[in-house]
Amino acid sequence: MGHSGGERLGTDRPGTDRPRTDRGGGRGAFALDAAAQRGKAAAKAAWWTAAGGLAKFMTRPTEGKAAPRFSSDAPPVSQARLRRAYLSAFEKDAGDVAAGLYPPMEDAPSHPAASILKAWDFLADAREVDGRRRRGDGVEVRDDPKSQGYPAYYRQNFHYQTGGWFTADSARRYDAQVEALFSGAAGAMRRRALSLLAKHWRGRDQRALAAIDVACGSGAFLRDLAETFPRAALAGVDLSPAYLIEARTRSGRGMVQANAERLPVADGSLDAVTCVYLFHELPPRVRPIVAAELVRVLKPGGVLAFADSVQPSDEPHLARMLEAFPAYFHEPFYGSYAAEDLEALFAAVGLRVIGRDKAFLTKALLLEKAQQCSP
Repeated sequence: MGHSGGERLGTDRPGTDRPRTDRGGGRGAFALDAAAQRGKAAAKAAWWTAAGGLAKFMTRPTEGKAAPRFSSDAPPVSQARLRRAYLSAFEKDAGDVAAGLYPPMEDAPSHPAASILKAWDFLADAREVDGRRRRGDGVEVRDDPKSQGYPAYYRQNFHYQTGGWFTADSARRYDAQVEALFSGAAGAMRRRALSLLAKHWRGRDQRALAAIDVACGSGAFLRDLAETFPRAALAGVDLSPAYLIEARTRSGRGMVQANAERLPVADGSLDAVTCVYLFHELPPRVRPIVAAELVRVLKPGGVLAFADSVQPSDEPHLARMLEAFPAYFHEPFYGSYAAEDLEALFAAVGLRVIGRDKAFLTKALLLEKAQQCSP
């Protein structure tokens, strides 16, 4: 799981460097971009809400003798409050486009035939996913020879997905599954981390900046980074070869296969590390190891842009929903994550929080590595 030394992290792509700080019209200069983002978001939300609703209708995951059983002492979630939180994710996203922090993102269904095929593939697989859920089989992937040699905690069918992290079909299907789960809000949620980083880097020369996206998965967030910072040196890091291929296709950036516990990156060499939706899938004993590794590769004054699930302490009124999540979507480490004091975890390895944000079911933190003291 190595990576050849000396390779440039990313590529400069002529013609794509679009400064987001000045069009001669201040904040209003991006009004059309923001309107475009809102339009795309509305289309995406409608599309994936319909697909997710159809999948639930087909599988009825809470019904039947073999359905997972769940109980909680937390009060029921207010649907009106949940709806407001959901819509706020899209409003924050469009607001950041209007502020010039990043361009409108190409993540709405734009090619009807391809979108229909993607949704059809997701729906066709939904019954397989539900079968695993009803059997409680979250480790089916361990029978796959391709999973041999990977950490036991990684050899899981997270979300009961077919193929775990090990197949090209899983990598191709992943974003459809996530968008259907969150009714089209996944991109807007994870861009809370992008918003924090873009504010922090605003006005800096991108050509002098280097960053990696750790646990880049199929590359959705890395693509957003590349669109926002086209001249920065960027690369994706993931443990799955199949997902790295998908991420390279999507982002156009270089890829490194590596375990986040042992990054093949020099000490103090990066201006930023991004990490989205990883920590809730790590065992408690591994989280401090990964946190320390992320700090190791940052320069003094470098930042970690982090995003993951909100925790009950962030949104007490969502506690019941958060408790239900691991019952219906195989997440063996989510319960311990929900109780983890993330800010204390990062403080213990030398990071201090300099920015916070959240939207719907995602929280984001911007954390800075201390500057070296002068002798």
